[in-house]
Amino acid sequence: MADKKKAKASVKKASSYSVSDGKVERTKPVCPKCGPGVFMAAHKDRVSCGKCGYTEFKKE
Repeated sequence: MADKKKAKASVKKASSYSVSDGKVERTKPVCPKCGPGVFMAAHKDRVSCGKCGYTEFKKE
């Protein structure tokens, strides 16, 4: 029997940007180590980079 793999939910690139007054703005934080173009994932208690592993914990 072949193993069935669970499909990952894909994140749309358009959800990372917003347009206001004709200017494109980033809606997600950018990784300070990797630079522009690498967004950080927003979690409940932290934001983390999927490329280099950099993590910032949210202060309560």
